[in-house]
Amino acid sequence: MTKQPGRPPAAESDEPAANAGTRPLPAPGATVLALLALGWLAAMLWSTREAITSAAAGVTAISLSAFALPGVISAALVAGAGVALAGGNLLARRYGDWATLRFAGAIGGGMLVGLAAAVAINLTYFDTSTTNVIAGTTAAAAIIGGALAAARTAPAIGAVVTAALGTLIFVVAFSRARDPLFDLFGAGDSQESLISAAKWVSRTESLVAGILAGLLAFGYLTWARRRAVRRDPDAPALRWPAYLIAGAGPGLLLLLAEVIIRVGGRSLLDLASALSEADAVAQTSLGTSRVDNGIWVLFVGALTALIAFGRTLSPAHADDDEPADSPSPVADQADPADDKPGYAKAYDADPTETSDDAQAVDADPAKADPAR
Repeated sequence: MTKQPGRPPAAESDEPAANAGTRPLPAPGATVLALLALGWLAAMLWSTREAITSAAAGVTAISLSAFALPGVISAALVAGAGVALAGGNLLARRYGDWATLRFAGAIGGGMLVGLAAAVAINLTYFDTSTTNVIAGTTAAAAIIGGALAAARTAPAIGAVVTAALGTLIFVVAFSRARDPLFDLFGAGDSQESLISAAKWVSRTESLVAGILAGLLAFGYLTWARRRAVRRDPDAPALRWPAYLIAGAGPGLLLLLAEVIIRVGGRSLLDLASALSEADAVAQTSLGTSRVDNGIWVLFVGALTALIAFGRTLSPAHADDDEPADSPSPVADQADPADDKPGYAKAYDADPTETSDDAQAVDADPAKADPAR
């Protein structure tokens, strides 16, 4: 086979041919993540059921259902993504990395989680007008979360699930610190002081949640990279966009959960807002607070993950730096007089010989000019 001009042969190419068929990195610990996410979803469903059951039938149950719906939807998103990620690892290990098979497996995993959650809600909750809304919206959220896990970069999805799960747990645990923070930010008897303190408490919660999300995403990706290198030293390294997506992933999931709530749970929110003017104001305020929290977690998490990734990079060496003992380029230049015969070497001639010749010509002008 002849070589085409301007194209290196296959054996001498800088890019090995094996790179074309490299398999994507799996998400380590996907099974553990799936179990933790399912456990968190079960805890959210149980706490919502307890709150609705303990309340009186009617308007109070509707209001509590609207308040508990965001936590259930967020947990369903994370659980669907975690189960789909674990199923995708299993299918890739057994049948190879096929895009169609990976997407079908992810959708199937999300559907299993959504179906199980909907059945549990219908069997354990009271048969009210809000039960079917909660069940249907939860099932839809689990399927959407499973579809998100069909991406080819499995470690990044695993980092998003890890960071989102840690963020949701932190938000619930942070509720115990709200009262001391209200006093710290100057909450008093006036309405203005309460509103101002509530804003600062919400911003503090979002800021800390974003930092935690970015650190968890970076830690998971670093662990996944080290584990992949131990198994295969030639495993491809993740670039900075993977860390950016992983850090911003929890905030994106929170915003996506808000979209699902406002679309699928619109009837429940309208029922809760129609109870009284105070309930309408509370629902509007809570919706705005959830959107702000998602935006804060998105940007702070992405920035934290990128900063943590940037600190691991080594400084780049300049290409134009020359070693100190390199020979001078002027000394390596060839003398043009060596290649051209008859070239006048004005700088090589002895100045004394040049002056003697000039004096000899001047002493005997007849020899210098025969015509005289």
